[in-house]
Amino acid sequence: MIFVAGGTGELGGRVVRLLREQGHAVRCLLRPGSDGDALRSQGAELVVGDLANPATLSGACDGAETVVATATVIGRRLAGARRPSIRDVDQAGMAALIDAAEASSVERFVYVSFAGADAQLGTPLERAKIATEQRLRRSSMRSVIVRPDAFQDIHLAPIGRFDIAAGQVAVFGKGDTKRRWVSTDDVAALVAALAVEPDPPAMVEFGGPEALSRNEAIAIAEQATGRSIKRQRLPRPLTRLGMRLLARPNDALASVFGAGLLQDLVASGWDDAPLKERGINAKPASQFIREQALGDG
Repeated sequence: MIFVAGGTGELGGRVVRLLREQGHAVRCLLRPGSDGDALRSQGAELVVGDLANPATLSGACDGAETVVATATVIGRRLAGARRPSIRDVDQAGMAALIDAAEASSVERFVYVSFAGADAQLGTPLERAKIATEQRLRRSSMRSVIVRPDAFQDIHLAPIGRFDIAAGQVAVFGKGDTKRRWVSTDDVAALVAALAVEPDPPAMVEFGGPEALSRNEAIAIAEQATGRSIKRQRLPRPLTRLGMRLLARPNDALASVFGAGLLQDLVASGWDDAPLKERGINAKPASQFIREQALGDG
């Protein structure tokens, strides 16, 4: 049995689908009031519980050999939810889930963090991810920390202020640092593989097959559309200031500013080897951009 926390999300939902297609028994944590129909239709078992309410996690992992944790509250926070906070869910909630997994004698815990999480920028999400990584390393379970680079589907799409249709793209800092933007589908395929392979590594930091800067990504979009795109630039000092000022009133937006700063400061020291090693034919960022430009995404 594989227990998945985050199965109703974009990444977690893909992981559940892949695991079920491979014939694995899957149990998903379902927040009260959330729609579990898609998971139920795939044959996943559902258990009601909430990372923000540790008492509901007791026994949730009973019978599971592996836990896969993709859950995060940042999407709900960006959508306007005032509670719970990133600290409540991504840090304290994950710690409670690790406790529950240990109490249920879970053998393996696969946790999704992000590439460059140890850059020490001090964002709320970074602090939560690092705290969870450290807690896992102290646990009695075999921990597998998965650190993907920035997701194409978010950071090269309108939600990430890369709006090709509107002809506007936000650029944090200079925009010249190369990143290996990776697709959600490819991350899900890797997470699903790590959940079941016999001898997974303790840490997997990776990205897509192509290293591109944000400025290069804009140039590809301009070439594909035949139109110029307006750059809305936010210098690094202003990005840092915004991150710090927003940390208390809006932890999610502060983390978005931090993600933009991270992508501008830290070049990818990783590649797509972990994907290739598992036979995952990853989508290049340029292909994703062209699909968005042509309306085929």
